[in-house]
Amino acid sequence: MHVMSYDDRRPRVGISRCLLGDDVRYDGGHKRDAILLSTLGAFVEWVPVCPEVEVGMGTPREAIDLVESDDGVKAGQARVRLLGVSSRTDWTETMTTWSAARMRTLGDLDGYVLKSDSPSCGLRDVEVHGSGEMERAGRGLFAEALTTAFPDLPVEDETGLQDASVRSDFMERVLAHRRRRLSLQG
Repeated sequence: MHVMSYDDRRPRVGISRCLLGDDVRYDGGHKRDAILLSTLGAFVEWVPVCPEVEVGMGTPREAIDLVESDDGVKAGQARVRLLGVSSRTDWTETMTTWSAARMRTLGDLDGYVLKSDSPSCGLRDVEVHGSGEMERAGRGLFAEALTTAFPDLPVEDETGLQDASVRSDFMERVLAHRRRRLSLQG
């Protein structure tokens, strides 16, 4: 009988829960990505995270936006506040505090797949609303915390992973990260 050691396990890859088909989006729906799940799912152990649900926003919930603000937090190329679209409830401190704490539980990951365009999980080019205009210069607040805490972690969003060469490169980086992490533990 073969006993599975830690080295035999698949790489652990964080993923936005909505991409797995979990009904956690603001509208109570999901964004299940069948291509992503069928191409990478057999090779990795998914570690699902939904920052918006985990900070207590609930499902369904009011949509949120990144809004340009001089007293905001860094999010990509912008300084923003995370606000409810209608109520203008400010989730900035709640999300940044929770994200910093959540990073302490994600140190054993080998990669991460984020939901594109999300005010919490978007990796790049997230809409930032400003003085009457919108530009795509932001990064979701959870994605900002993740890439800051783990600068060497392979991170991509589901739209990038639709490209076979990007997907292949991502998996190579995930496996290399896993080898490095295990060699440091060993």
